[in-house]
Amino acid sequence: MNIKPTVLNISSTSADWRGLALSNFGLSPFVFNGMLFASVEGFIQGIKFPQGDPRRSEAFNLSGWDAKHLGDQADRSGAYWQEVCLPYGSAQHHQLIEGAIRARIAQSLGLQQALLSTEGSVLVHNTGRVESPTTSLPAAVFCRILTDIRGELAHTRSS
Repeated sequence: MNIKPTVLNISSTSADWRGLALSNFGLSPFVFNGMLFASVEGFIQGIKFPQGDPRRSEAFNLSGWDAKHLGDQADRSGAYWQEVCLPYGSAQHHQLIEGAIRARIAQSLGLQQALLSTEGSVLVHNTGRVESPTTSLPAAVFCRILTDIRGELAHTRSS
């Protein structure tokens, strides 16, 4: 007998509250490298702008579609962090975003519990739109990050 695992959509369009809560779009303040961000989406969009560009700090204070639309103005020439320009879409760019996602979850017991409650589910990121080839964070990378964090939290809980 094959038991098909449940699938949980982590997205602002999810029908499951946990998918909504774990989405990068939600207003969910966190601190990363000593800076306060309104949301992971704001972080993702803000790092598209170089230091000194006023849209950078504006994006850091936004969430959801407001952040996403502001980020659409960026030329995607790089991801800018701590005086370094990382190649846009590179492994280093994805690792930087992963650091922000990890910080957000580490700072919220509720998000940790929500993520742990998805144990046994396959995490997907389906927004109902075709993924852009220029996306900052491909769905597969985002879901791998959350799955890794979930595994680490489960391991810590069982230790």
